[in-house]
Amino acid sequence: MMKVVLIPIIFILHITLQIANLALWGGLIILLGLVKLLIPSAAFHRALMTMMHGMMFCFGKMSVGFIRFFNNVDMDYRIHGELSKENWYLIVANHLSYLDIILLIEFAAKRIPAPKFFLKQELIWLPFVGLGAWALDMPFMRRYSKAYLAKHPEKKGKDIETTKAYCQKFKSTPTTVINFVEGTRYTQKKHALKSSQYQNLLPPKAGGVAFTLTAMGDLFTNVLDVSLLYPENAKHPMMSMLCGQMTKIIIDVNVLEVPEPASDIPADPQDFRTRFQGWLNTLWAMKDNRISQILGH
Repeated sequence: MMKVVLIPIIFILHITLQIANLALWGGLIILLGLVKLLIPSAAFHRALMTMMHGMMFCFGKMSVGFIRFFNNVDMDYRIHGELSKENWYLIVANHLSYLDIILLIEFAAKRIPAPKFFLKQELIWLPFVGLGAWALDMPFMRRYSKAYLAKHPEKKGKDIETTKAYCQKFKSTPTTVINFVEGTRYTQKKHALKSSQYQNLLPPKAGGVAFTLTAMGDLFTNVLDVSLLYPENAKHPMMSMLCGQMTKIIIDVNVLEVPEPASDIPADPQDFRTRFQGWLNTLWAMKDNRISQILGH
């Protein structure tokens, strides 16, 4: 009974601290991003980006610190393979909650280079998040419906152009590129609507990752297959976490070889995308089985 009474108090205190943490580090990153915009010096930009990445890691560490403080949570990191700050990584991950982003930033802090997320265009308007991501050179992807592309064929391939342009920025320093290949957060409703053949996942989309590999395949050291799981709070992970009810978080990481075709620029990008979709489908089937084993399904 006492725990139920405390939930609203925990929620108010926790969300206030999380917002303050986001506002502090997001505000500083945006400020340095504006300075970077005003001073066109490559060396200066590199120094500023190092500082800004450090601030992003501080945000992740403090955010997870608050999660640990307000939740009696077991954070279970399962890393299968070696990781390094000096390598380039492509992360393909499932997506359950906005909490995933915080956890991946904190996970990266001591293990791998600063992460770059592929974000939906709509998130540019999210306070502190949108402009902070812009300042950190993260790509914003605008997805067009088939009906829209039928009316505006000139927009076809714009997401690919965006991917390639941003990938050029990631070549000068070790980077982790993160793509939630399902394209949206998992829910039971979406699982049913998409008639997913996987028990725990939505069908993966190869487009953005395939063109990232086309642009940077020779640089990536490994692909990291990351599974984020909230075994006892799967329905509403973010709300459970804010209310102090999160009990277990599993971050399962498999270090994989980069798909062989990515080492060469393909003559036919569409053919490469089709072949890569096959590779991704196989990976997703193995990932689905592993998640079932972890969850005891």
